[in-house]
Amino acid sequence: MKPGGLVKVASNCSAVGVRYSYIVGGALENEFDHVETVPFLQWALRRYGRSYGDRRDAYRRPDSGEGYNVQRAEKDMVYTFKFNPSGEKLPPQSIRMPPTLQTLEACKDGPFAERTVEAKKTLAKQLHTRFMSEVSGQHVG
Repeated sequence: MKPGGLVKVASNCSAVGVRYSYIVGGALENEFDHVETVPFLQWALRRYGRSYGDRRDAYRRPDSGEGYNVQRAEKDMVYTFKFNPSGEKLPPQSIRMPPTLQTLEACKDGPFAERTVEAKKTLAKQLHTRFMSEVSGQHVG
């Protein structure tokens, strides 16, 4: 991207995995300055086709009228960042790795509480696979 180029990121205020602080922090680590934040419905491109930003995009959209209705446009925000490179090599990116498979298998509460040992292992494997996919950046497909 050329210096001064703009990137706009939309996220829902109810999003669990993509919080405002993660968006801004990631931008700053990559030499993008936070320019402004506006509600999605006040953005010039508010009629733009919203997406989930994960594997659900392969088969549905938030505005398609299907059952998932937590992500409403009135709760989306658009964050604008301007690329301001220093010309110096970037330090290694900070990333918080998901729990290990062993940690997930050891869980005794939440969705693991009432499951059999085999069902816990299956759920742990599913969650770990999902987490590793998401941290790799491969969300759809």
